[in-house]
Amino acid sequence: MAEQNKEGGAEFTAKIIDGKALASSVRARVKTEIAEIKAKNSSFAPSITIVQVGSREDSSIYVRMKVQAATEAGISATHTKLPDDITEAALLSLIRDLNADPSVHGILVQLPIPAHIDEAKVTNAIAAEKDVDGLHPENVGELGKKSGNPLFVACTPLGCMEMLKSVGCDPKAKIAVVIGRSNIVGRPMAALLTAANATVTVCHSQTPSLSHFVSAADIVVAAAGHPNLVRGEWLKKGAVVIDVGTNAVEDKTKKAGVRWVGDCAFEECVKVAGAITPVPGGVGPMTVAMLMSNVLTSAKRFLTLSTTRPAMSYLPLKLETPVPSDLQIARAQKPKHIALVAEEIGVAPSELELYGENKAKIKLDVLKRLQGRKNGKYVVVTGITPTPLGEGKSTTTIGLCQALGSRLNRLSFATVRQPSQGPTFGIKGGAAGGGYAQVIPMDEFNLHLTGDLHAVTAANNLLAASIDARIFHEATSTDEQLFNRLCPLKKGTRAFSPVMLRRLKKLGISTTDPTQLTPEERRRFVRLDIDTATITWQRVVDTNDRFLRKITIGQGAQEGGMTRQTGFDIAVASEVMAVLALTTDIEDMRERLGKMVVATSKSGEPISADDLGVGGAMTVLMKDAIKPNLMQTLEGTPVLVHAGPFANIAHGNSSILADIVALKLAGTHPSTPDALPGYVVTEAGFGADMGAEKFFDIKCRASGLIPDAAVLVATVRALKMHGGGPDVVAGKPLPEAYSKENVPLVTAGCANLARHIENTRRFGVPVVVAINRYSTDTDAELEAVREAAVAAGAHSAVVCDHWARGGAGAEDLANAVVAASEDPARPEFKFLYDLNLTIEKKIAAIAKDIYRADGIDMSEQAKAKAELYARQGFDKLPICMAKTQYSFSHDPKLKGAPSGFTVPIRDIRASVGAGFLYPLLGEMATMPGLPTRPAVYDIDLSPDGQITGLF
Repeated sequence: MAEQNKEGGAEFTAKIIDGKALASSVRARVKTEIAEIKAKNSSFAPSITIVQVGSREDSSIYVRMKVQAATEAGISATHTKLPDDITEAALLSLIRDLNADPSVHGILVQLPIPAHIDEAKVTNAIAAEKDVDGLHPENVGELGKKSGNPLFVACTPLGCMEMLKSVGCDPKAKIAVVIGRSNIVGRPMAALLTAANATVTVCHSQTPSLSHFVSAADIVVAAAGHPNLVRGEWLKKGAVVIDVGTNAVEDKTKKAGVRWVGDCAFEECVKVAGAITPVPGGVGPMTVAMLMSNVLTSAKRFLTLSTTRPAMSYLPLKLETPVPSDLQIARAQKPKHIALVAEEIGVAPSELELYGENKAKIKLDVLKRLQGRKNGKYVVVTGITPTPLGEGKSTTTIGLCQALGSRLNRLSFATVRQPSQGPTFGIKGGAAGGGYAQVIPMDEFNLHLTGDLHAVTAANNLLAASIDARIFHEATSTDEQLFNRLCPLKKGTRAFSPVMLRRLKKLGISTTDPTQLTPEERRRFVRLDIDTATITWQRVVDTNDRFLRKITIGQGAQEGGMTRQTGFDIAVASEVMAVLALTTDIEDMRERLGKMVVATSKSGEPISADDLGVGGAMTVLMKDAIKPNLMQTLEGTPVLVHAGPFANIAHGNSSILADIVALKLAGTHPSTPDALPGYVVTEAGFGADMGAEKFFDIKCRASGLIPDAAVLVATVRALKMHGGGPDVVAGKPLPEAYSKENVPLVTAGCANLARHIENTRRFGVPVVVAINRYSTDTDAELEAVREAAVAAGAHSAVVCDHWARGGAGAEDLANAVVAASEDPARPEFKFLYDLNLTIEKKIAAIAKDIYRADGIDMSEQAKAKAELYARQGFDKLPICMAKTQYSFSHDPKLKGAPSGFTVPIRDIRASVGAGFLYPLLGEMATMPGLPTRPAVYDIDLSPDGQITGLF
């Protein structure tokens, strides 16, 4: 389109910048690019949510235009319409939800919004990486910086720059005047022109001698909101005019009574300007087109985050000899801000919940975004039968991850259990690793962390309180009284809560109307008839407190003499903790918590948490605890700390969710087939006969994940003990046999190592033996262990020194793990037993095939429990053996690789919600006690606020 003009007899052509045509080309370009990306990646689905507050007609028109443009470009657009009187808090809450939704790439709140809502708070609340309107302070600030890098630029200024480009106007070395100083147009426009090397003057409607500034300008951008402000006589001949203004002026010739004009007197300016935008049909269409372009940019950025491996930065170690205390080493290292760790591993800010500078929670929404990724490599760290001092599995787990990262440049995650405060304040100490292979900060790791243990404690004890309250109320109320209290009249009607409907379904009662229950159905519904002798649920506290092992409750005057004996367990022994470790999502956790069986009724029916009405409330208490916790090692590699189930009566492994999240973050995308996968290294508690067997048969069944390799940790010290050396007792000096070379003693003890290797290989998992070096070990002893390991079928055996040297001390181990996990000749993974076997046969399979016992001897109590659980439908659950960790057998005195013994099964208990049965092979202490001199004697707070004495 052109306008013919004459001046001094000479004609020239003023270019009319057709915004509609240009916008159409931009939208076509966006549509084409979306289609091309989607052809390579079917999961690519750009999305924008437009939030409109109120019912202003002009806002509705603009929103409809944007939704239509998005749809035509292949962008999913959601229009969320909210009432005028919505509260500011409710709007901000919605924005937070959209920030957290990985399927939403752009968020736009249509302006203006009602006066009772702070516009700045709203625009600031939108995550910078989804701020397709370009109004977030981070984006605005970056735009204003020299060499700044905003994620987004406001759409209208961006469109104006595109229009300048369309008429061949390069702002470089030109004089530009921007009339208007709004955050939406004027200020960002001036910044863009400045960045393009124009000399920019920002004016406004109150600028004195405005015509003076305009007359010198090569580029004029008018965005003051004043009709016909800029006159043709002001313009420099040939200037490019971008008219952003959209103003309604009275015009009785128009059906609507108004016509739309810009800030420039078009009929005058078109005779002078070299190029000019019309109103309407100029900047408006380009604003919408550039919004679509911004959404595409955002979606591509999220795709890149989901498909490419990030670059990690590693923290150098300053090694000292002799090695300082764990706390001294941890304090000497300055950790990266946890937000930086998250960024490096590919977690978006909206997927992160910060708990200070050193720890954070990762939202499970990250799994939706990464669902197209192939998992990384999966490695489990286990060990030989340990001494009471431990053989360094946690330290090896951390050291291996440091080596995989800082030495081999493979993205690596450690997934470890959260330690209980019982051992931390008792005799064992913390569980952050040790030496130069630690999780930092170790004090935050060992104390409170993000409160998950407290959530477990609260949920567990809520259920315990509900049990005794229900027994009390059933004993002191008639059926009618119970019914009226459980389903009270509210505004003349009664209703079942959702958890009550679960109980009705269990009872086979189909009605959902409380008034339709027969007297017999009412009785069955309200009376659980708990047999108090069968209650297995105890209260918990995360402190070693031996005097809570057996207590009597109900001694208050108001309890009417309804006393009973019960006790406390340590918090990590709660089935709630086992549920947290084995759950796969929030819905699964809700189901598992509700299914937990706490007792049996007098008629032999299992009583669950949902029968007591508490399953939903427990889930609410656990809703944040389900998110894995992010920390880092001394060398800056990521660590997910999540769940800490007891390793005797439970499966002793960190959470499935932490493993799944880490495996996706460490994985590769089909669009990058040549990318090397990262590694996830998880630790199984105690020796391989316990932690690893439970990892394979319980955790892997629940998760569906298959490990690529196993690391078996061994020490010369432990092997000497299994070869016939003196007892190793925690808190006492090691006997001399452990500090002097004795190769025959080591060789004799390697029978224990060989059996663990054989057991692990029978699951179809290659084994790498990590021999943790101690200062007293000799080369001959270490070589004897290495030779025995390889002879027993280990893929390889490596001497490690990560405690003293960090990742550098585990580099050979890292290379061995990579080789084993990528070996194409590895056999197929298989479980030890079929779940359809009887309870007795599954127990026998573990006893014979893993422990090498001749058989099992089930007590009458155990037989009765097996029959009960079969009647109740729990016989298809896997088995979680509860036994000593200090022997393959039930007897901690039987060292080495014993055989020819019979395993006594004293009792069987059910963790139905967690999803396993646990036979008791002896007395299992679920509440440890404090020693004479616990660690509390050393732990204190210095005047400068530093924690001292942790180890």
